[in-house]
Parts: sequence; C-alpha cells; structure tokens
Amino acid sequence: MSEKALAYLQEHRERLVSKLSDFLSIPSVSTDSAYKEDIHNAADFLVTYLKDIQFENVEKQDTAGHPIVYAEYNGAGLEAPTVLFYGHYDVQPVDPIDQWDSDPFKPEIRDGRLYARGSSDDKGQVFMHLAVFEAYMKTEGKLPLNIKVCIEGEEEIGSENLYERLQSKKEQFQADFAVISDSGMVAKNQPTILYGLKGFTGIEITVTGPDHDLHSGMYGGAVRNPIMALNHILASMKNIDEVITVDGFYDDVEPLTKEERKRMADVPSEDYVTSTGIPETVSEKGYTAQEHTMARPTFEINGMYGGYQGEGTKTIIPSSATAKITCRLVPGQDPEKIQALLEKHVQKVAPKGVTVKVKKEKLSAKAYKVEPNHPLITKAAESYTKAFGKETVFIRMGGSIPVVEWIEAIYDIPIVLLGFGTPDDRLHSPNESFPLDSFDKGMETLVYYWEKVREN
Repeated sequence: MSEKALAYLQEHRERLVSKLSDFLSIPSVSTDSAYKEDIHNAADFLVTYLKDIQFENVEKQDTAGHPIVYAEYNGAGLEAPTVLFYGHYDVQPVDPIDQWDSDPFKPEIRDGRLYARGSSDDKGQVFMHLAVFEAYMKTEGKLPLNIKVCIEGEEEIGSENLYERLQSKKEQFQADFAVISDSGMVAKNQPTILYGLKGFTGIEITVTGPDHDLHSGMYGGAVRNPIMALNHILASMKNIDEVITVDGFYDDVEPLTKEERKRMADVPSEDYVTSTGIPETVSEKGYTAQEHTMARPTFEINGMYGGYQGEGTKTIIPSSATAKITCRLVPGQDPEKIQALLEKHVQKVAPKGVTVKVKKEKLSAKAYKVEPNHPLITKAAESYTKAFGKETVFIRMGGSIPVVEWIEAIYDIPIVLLGFGTPDDRLHSPNESFPLDSFDKGMETLVYYWEKVREN
C-alpha cells in the first residue's frame, strides 16, 4: 500500500502545496474576535477536505468559543487499531506586521521554505496528515487504520473549551492511541522523537500603593513605590544561578537519571547564541542548557508594566505595577501546588506600604512523559529514520501542549508526538515558515508509520 500512496504524494505534490497555501491564506487568528468569520472559514475548509477524502460523521462542533472539527474513518475493520489524530487550525497574531518580508496570509515560497503564518504551527503539519489520508483513499480506497480526527480552533488561546468536550464526549473520541504533530525536530532533517513535554502554570502579581499616581518629589521617601516593591518580590524568587528560591518548588521534581543525561548530551544541540542573538547561555547551576531546557522546571517573567511609558521623564510614583509569570513544570510537579507555593512566597516577602494580590492562571497542565522504548514510539523512530535517512534521536521538550496531558488523563492511552518543524521556523514570530523538505519527508514518514502500526 505504501508504494502507491508515496507515488501519489509525489505526483500531486504541486497541487497539495497549492491547497495548503489556500488553507494558510485564511487568517484564522483565535485571539482576536475580528477574525471570527475567518476561524469558521478555516474550520469549513477542513470539513470540506475531510468529506472529499470520504471520512464519515464529519462535523463542525460548536463550543462556547471556536468550533472543533471532528471526523471518523472506520473502514479498516474491527481488527485494526483506532488512532485519534489531534491538531489545531488557529494561528497566532501576526504583529509586528512591519517585520514580515511578505504578507503573512499570502503564502510565498523562498529558498525551499513556505512562508506564512501557521505554516509550521500547526496548519502545515495538520495538512500533511490529511494529504496522506487522501493519498491512501485515492490509491487504495481505504486507510490502514481506523481514524478519529480532532482539529480545534483554540490551541493558541489555551484550548479553553477542548477539555470539556473531550470529557463530555469521551466515547466519541475514544481511541487506542493518539498522534499529534504540533512540535518539531532538533535540527532540519534530523528525525526527532519527542518523548516528554513540560507542564505549565502561572500567576499574575499586582502591587498597589497610592490610589493615584503621585509627585515623586513631594511623596518620595514617604510612600512605597509599587514598581520597586514588585521588583523586590521578583528578585526573591530566583537567584543569579537560575535556581528558583521558592520554598518547596523542587520537592516533587522527578530527578534526571544518568541514562537520560547521556541521551540529552548525545542529541545535536541548538546553537542558542546564533539562533537567539544572546552573548552566552545560562542555566540552572549543575545542569547544562540542554538539560535545563528539556527536563528542569523554569520560572520566567513574561511581562511587567506600571508607571510612565512615554517619551522623556514623568516624575511620578506610580499607583500600581503588575508582573506576569509562567513556570514550565516537569514530571512529579502539580500545577495547583506550584501556584500555591508561589502565592505563599509572594505574600511572605511582600514589603510594607503596598497591597499585593496574586491571580492564578486558570489554564494549567501537568508534564507528560512516555517511555522511549514503547512499541508505538519505536515504530515512529523507525519510520522517521527510513524517510529522513538519519538515525532518530530522542528528546524531551521545554514547551507545553496541554492537550497531551488531558488525553492521557481522560483516555489513558499512549500519545505519539510526530513533529516535523525545525528550529528555524520562527513560531509565533514574524516570517514563520516551514521547509518543504520537511513537508515531503514528513508525509513519507507518516505513510511508513501507518503501515508499521497496521502490520501488528
């Protein structure tokens, strides 16, 4: 079966890239209500494509927010396993627009890359799966496995309504295992198995002083400055060695084994200095940057605001200041417990003369990890290697995909993360792109993988 499907993908490659470009042209930005119609247009594109491929029970399921696209294929027979394929069709905003070299919603191919918002995250990778399904249906009239499709429109805003849907329609989404392509490889053309993801949680700290901005000359020395107070709090939460100093933060962290540290050391590492423009890397004392990124928890200030932001000087003591903080978590850590520890620390160190409030992030997730030698993972590694012509490496990722932990918790099934992005894709940034080489070899990998799973 695989030879026919591969030949179809090669023969129709130009048309498939053009169809993907049509999908990418829809500005399905989930964060902005101005794009509500475009969100529905993107969902309709998927519904039409799935019907064309001859999936059954194709639905655009309404939620309290953006719709979920659902579909089934049950033609492989009762003896064949059922896989739940998850992806998302929503994309990040394009700001700052002036930093794009081409229109983010007019896809353009340059130097072997397809430039457009969503080309890598996640429309391009979603489309690859659908194109492979098309290839099988057009050449064999059937798919190797039974498939359930779940493509949502709210991943970029925290999948606000997906968890409820997965729980309330548990039987509809039930499968033997899940496959997600919303991640990447450690380097271009370096096949990579992602066997772990970090969890996620966060808080927002707001420090309030006077009930209005004050003249700094008249009140300086009598009134606590909220920005200074906020900085005292933040400085007490992580030291210069990148060690988090919140009591109890590390208590439940699953330690790194010698085997895992060796596996991480053997993986080709991103050149952070080159890719990010920093002078040098920093990491938690006792761990390499690779180890910290993949498998140690983090504490990051994502934004701070308060006081005067305009040109020149305005001599005030601002009335308030706010900081947004997120933590990436590792196996063993519970998001709610971490939030409680952070809040306890903030209140403990809060200076006198100000009021401090902590707002907890509602959308949190635990870390996820699967054994690298699981049969479904082994088959994925073999498929990657066959398609890319390189030995597959195994890594844990510093990012979080909450739906992974949700699927594991609700359905108790293995999850295979088949990602084809590269470090140069510029996710969430201007000039997002996806290598067409990954597009081709990624679809080849998927064909090999479905065949290997079917053989069992």
